[in-house]
Amino acid sequence: MKTVHIDVSNGYDVLIGRGLLDSAGEKCVSLFGKCRAMIVADDTVANLYLERVLKSFENAGMPAFVFVFPAGEASKNKDTLFEILESAAENGLCRNDIMVALGGGVAGDLAGLASALWQRGIKLVQLPTTLLAAVDSSVGGKTAVDLENGKNLAGVFHQPSLVICDVETFKTLPAEVFACGMAEVIKYGVLFDKELFEEAGNGISDIESTVEKCVMLKGRCVAEDEFDFGSRRLLNLGHTFAHSIEKISEYKFAHGEAVAIGMVMAAELSAKMNICDPSLADEIREALIKNDLPVSCSFSFEEIKSGMVNDKKRNGDKIAFILPERIGKCVIENIKSSEI
Repeated sequence: MKTVHIDVSNGYDVLIGRGLLDSAGEKCVSLFGKCRAMIVADDTVANLYLERVLKSFENAGMPAFVFVFPAGEASKNKDTLFEILESAAENGLCRNDIMVALGGGVAGDLAGLASALWQRGIKLVQLPTTLLAAVDSSVGGKTAVDLENGKNLAGVFHQPSLVICDVETFKTLPAEVFACGMAEVIKYGVLFDKELFEEAGNGISDIESTVEKCVMLKGRCVAEDEFDFGSRRLLNLGHTFAHSIEKISEYKFAHGEAVAIGMVMAAELSAKMNICDPSLADEIREALIKNDLPVSCSFSFEEIKSGMVNDKKRNGDKIAFILPERIGKCVIENIKSSEI
């Protein structure tokens, strides 16, 4: 098992290994004592892993109850959020109890925000079951739900108290869902690590080490700028475009797919601004294609731009774009809406 410590205001560990779901309850009891747990999962993940997780908590002497919601981005809304909170109330969840997010990014966001709101904040445990959640969304404390006007517009920063990543769960992922996680792995390579980028393009040989490297890179960035006002904004590479693409497509493009397209667009914009060589977009495009990810979409630029108006990365009349200089180095450019 590998352990990465995230050095934020309430520091926590990310545990990465195989078969960790079976000892999740034991690890929670050792850290939090014998309290109660509320497990939040979508129906797809519940069918695959909920029984194992419940047995783990039962064996550890930690009573648990469950909230299951329909899988998909469409569930990441205020209605599901308040259903989770009502379930917490009905089951008498207390301030010394914990909330557990079992699944991908949607479960993590919903349980994360619910745990931040419930009785003004209780402890959160992330059990990511997708590659994307493992390398990205389960770490860093961003929680949110979507609104009609855009993605992730209502949320808070609420760091987990523990992240347990069982990489065996990746074996049950559909190919396109695993590919979405690879988009985030490639993103970390473009941002910080040329060797990681090349490895992602040629095929990952050691998934545990890849997850560990991505978590370490993200953890370092989060530790420097926990609340996303400075260097942490680099982690939004491709996302300024991606969130708009997701919304316009009515979430037919998954998050990782939209990020892949957004990274190519960011490289093309960077070349137009003479920040990088024009060949860089081709290099990124090739790595994404090798991982069966889309690199373009049919939406017009005006459509994509219109979706950026309500994005969190907008500040006044400027929108923040993360633009690559080369593989392993990116910069933040604030561009006026009228100049995009």
